[in-house]
Amino acid sequence: MADEVLSLVTRARDAVWRPTAASLRLLALLSVIGNAGIIATGGAVRVTESGLGCPEWPKCTGDSLVPTHSPEHPAVHMAIEFGNRMLTFVVLALGLLVFVAALRLAPRRRDLVLLAAAQPLSVVAQAIIGGIVVLTELHPASVSLHFLLSPALLIFCVALWVRAGEGDAPPRALVGPAVRRLAQALVAATGAVLVAGTVVTGTGPHAGDADSRRFGFDIEDVTRVHSLLAWTTVALTVALLAALHRADAPRDVRRRTLGLFALELGQGVLGYVQYFLGVPAPLVVLHMLVASLMWIAVLRILLSMRDRGPLPAAAPSPTRNPAPQPA
Repeated sequence: MADEVLSLVTRARDAVWRPTAASLRLLALLSVIGNAGIIATGGAVRVTESGLGCPEWPKCTGDSLVPTHSPEHPAVHMAIEFGNRMLTFVVLALGLLVFVAALRLAPRRRDLVLLAAAQPLSVVAQAIIGGIVVLTELHPASVSLHFLLSPALLIFCVALWVRAGEGDAPPRALVGPAVRRLAQALVAATGAVLVAGTVVTGTGPHAGDADSRRFGFDIEDVTRVHSLLAWTTVALTVALLAALHRADAPRDVRRRTLGLFALELGQGVLGYVQYFLGVPAPLVVLHMLVASLMWIAVLRILLSMRDRGPLPAAAPSPTRNPAPQPA
């Protein structure tokens, strides 16, 4: 058992300190998963009214970094908010490991280093804005910005995940310009859905705390706008599927687009169910998780529409005892 643990630790160390393209890609995938997870846990904070479970920042309470007994804040709310804060440190650690691995990769690839460097820097920015959220007592604008930083960070995470598995040749388009523009419009529409979703949440009942401020919009109006944008993404996805079929696009691109369409249909059903059931908390969290999966999927579609060639050859590892050379 001890040997197995030691072997696991050694492999984990080598994945960072002596990385290969495969190990860097695995670390990048873990970062993608971590950032999608923090979107879901952030949603749990909101729907359980735990946004002020830790009323101070960076400490949880005025005199403690961790939750302590407080007559004003239920223990469960403190635990949920503190757990979300701790997950931020996990995501930060993953970002740092990804950055070190990108630096150590041989041969070093400059764009991978830049994509990796954006991850810990973005998490630090996320933590700072999280502090502003607490200090402004969950103002809906700061809460919206806090959420939207996660999809922005996922752009770098997904790009690194993809780029670590391909070469550095100039991009070669696998689809025509019109199809690519349609995919770009789909990315923009999906991003607009995420922004509109933060407005809906900031206007509705799940604003993070029973007494926190809400946007002054009519909830029916913002819900309709959100729904209209969601249906726009579905329409663009259907149009993209048709365009890919007509152009006989690579199977991988069509498969990813079909997967996105299935996610959209599931998300649509989920959205209407939660609307007619009065927005129950568990469905809101699930809705946010699926939204993050849709965002990852649409980014993957766009990135799969070009080819960057095979991976560069790895630099040979120096041997400790080189064989003697013949005279």
